Amino acid sequence: MNKKLTIIVALFISLNGFSAERESIQVWVSSEDGKYALTAQTIHTEKPKKTKDVLIEINPEERYQTILGMGGSLEHATCSNLMKLSPEDREEVITKLVDPEKGIGMNLMRLCIGTSDFVGEPYYSYNDCPEGETDPELTRFSIEKDRAYVIPIIKRVQEKNPKMIFFASPWSPPGWMKDTKTMNGGILLKEYYPAYAKYLKNFIEAYSAEGIPIYAITVQNEPRMNDKDYPTCLWTAEQQRDFIRDYLGPCFEQAGISTKVWCWDHNWNYLDFPRAIFSDANASKYVEGTAFHLYEGKVEAQTTLHEEFPDKHIYFTEGSTFLSRGAVKIIEIFRNWSRSYNLWVICLDWERKPNRGPHHASPTMIVLKEDNTIEYRFDYYMYGQFMKFVKRGAFRIFSTPGDRYFNNVAFLNPDGTVSLIIANAETKEKKVSVRCEDKFFNVEIPAKTVITCLIKRNK
Repeated sequence: MNKKLTIIVALFISLNGFSAERESIQVWVSSEDGKYALTAQTIHTEKPKKTKDVLIEINPEERYQTILGMGGSLEHATCSNLMKLSPEDREEVITKLVDPEKGIGMNLMRLCIGTSDFVGEPYYSYNDCPEGETDPELTRFSIEKDRAYVIPIIKRVQEKNPKMIFFASPWSPPGWMKDTKTMNGGILLKEYYPAYAKYLKNFIEAYSAEGIPIYAITVQNEPRMNDKDYPTCLWTAEQQRDFIRDYLGPCFEQAGISTKVWCWDHNWNYLDFPRAIFSDANASKYVEGTAFHLYEGKVEAQTTLHEEFPDKHIYFTEGSTFLSRGAVKIIEIFRNWSRSYNLWVICLDWERKPNRGPHHASPTMIVLKEDNTIEYRFDYYMYGQFMKFVKRGAFRIFSTPGDRYFNNVAFLNPDGTVSLIIANAETKEKKVSVRCEDKFFNVEIPAKTVITCLIKRNK
């Protein structure tokens, strides 16, 4: 081809919006069969062509929510299991969890205000009293029990990732504040609303004094759960509305606490709870968003609530997902306006312990084995396909939607790169073409596999 013809061809391609030069696209792959585990590959852009393959169109100019972060939970089970490792192994595991370069880059962690059901020792709050006694002034308030292994692990996490953000949830107020006089089940008595607001304030201040800032709290983990066998507390929407409006919000305001409040913190099946809070202007002003779990209902509820209250954020605060189908679920969570994703319990042991509660536990993303080493299951790599490549402050952007077994989600990172995550939970390979502005490329995705494509924009 002579020089003049080469220039004309290049100009033709340029005028049609595509570069004449082949460019590299970095791709990372994780497969259920273990063949790929965040394995890096390189593919190249091509000249656009008609295709019978699945076509994913990406538009970085069509933007939705920004991303706060992704991570797991540093509840007592995870922290105690990590403390059983040798110091060297513990450092390695924490690095692989939270380091943005050497690990999968978790940057948002959920903490427990007191204990959850996943704990080895007896349940406790930060203000327990002998039977028959009360302490409305909270003179016995102390986070001392957290110093055994929870706070040490949190501080190591901070050292490995100084940009880590923490939010926190209580499983129950202190038992003496409730009608059952125990942390297990029952309701918070209204006479102790002022004390409970102060209790949450004291927690934030105590952790802040330890160098652990609390970005947000929820008032109650799963407020529609009432179980006599583990820490729970039943709230109606009206009770939580009144508590936030008349006690918690003013308490934080008076104390100068900037920690955000997220309401609900339960499943997708009961939107009337956050609706009741947001419909009251004096309560709503203290609440930044709604927290969701995945155990009941449909993920589209997040979009329904967003459309009704577009100035209130959506967060996903609890729910582990598994295998490539779990990756599809995470994609659905982000496609329905969530600013975050947090799995529940990072590490149980080979017997799925510690767990004092009544709920069955699935194997966690990492498992403490009987020989005191850590097993990294597929889900560690699957989560990494999202967490490592979607940065805080990224916008979710438009990409052609898929279906319940094959779907994708795209993000525009603050550095201008586009992260496209595609999950193929089908039993056969999928051939995919991707078009993003002036970039066009093809990729083959094996069955039961998740891939992440990092696309550098020319703009």
